[in-house]
Amino acid sequence: MAYELYYWPTIQGRGEFVRLALEEAGAEYIDVARESEGIAVMMRMMEHVDHPPFAPPFLKHGETIIGQTAAILLYLGARHGLAPKDPAGGLWTHQIQLTIGDFVAEAHDTHHPLGIGLYYEDQKQEAFRRAQEFRDDRVPKFLDWFETILGRNPSGDSYLVGRSLTYVDLSLFQVVEGLSYAFPKATRRALKKAPRVAALHDAVAERSRIKSYLASPRRTPFNEEGIFRRYPELDG
Repeated sequence: MAYELYYWPTIQGRGEFVRLALEEAGAEYIDVARESEGIAVMMRMMEHVDHPPFAPPFLKHGETIIGQTAAILLYLGARHGLAPKDPAGGLWTHQIQLTIGDFVAEAHDTHHPLGIGLYYEDQKQEAFRRAQEFRDDRVPKFLDWFETILGRNPSGDSYLVGRSLTYVDLSLFQVVEGLSYAFPKATRRALKKAPRVAALHDAVAERSRIKSYLASPRRTPFNEEGIFRRYPELDG
């Protein structure tokens, strides 16, 4: 039974974390909103199901509908060997993903610090101040935490959890990709102090299914409509 992924068709956004897990798992899935009339189908799903998701992304598998990126990955991780089987390991992996979600939200708020209903041009001064703090303080703090986790993994520093790749490794890869697009200069500096994170990113990029996906038309390029946006004046 194919998974049905519901997310906006023209951006990577939060849906990309789910796509990476599906691609790594070799799972059959339909990116519904990219199909003919797909957005209309997605909106009807949100309006009429008994337990409606607040917003995309959400995943449908049979009669099961899961909203929120972290919850979707929790479901996929258990089904496709992308998370530890033991409850403690699964909970720790989920905690890391929730922290990644916090990181992603802060990245988004660099270009929309006052409100998502306003254009970037309406909040450029505030965005400049927010981006400076994000670059100088928050990015190093988050990356140092991931660097510490990698170093403390008793199974070795190649992965965030255990001896094999999990969905949080894929998600951290995506965050580094997004930061490298939005803040290329600041990210290069930060990664010099987080060599384990940089190595994990590079290793994920070389995994056969991920490498194939990144080179395919299924991988939407970053753009200035998604979470990670390149405004040169915000990089430093």
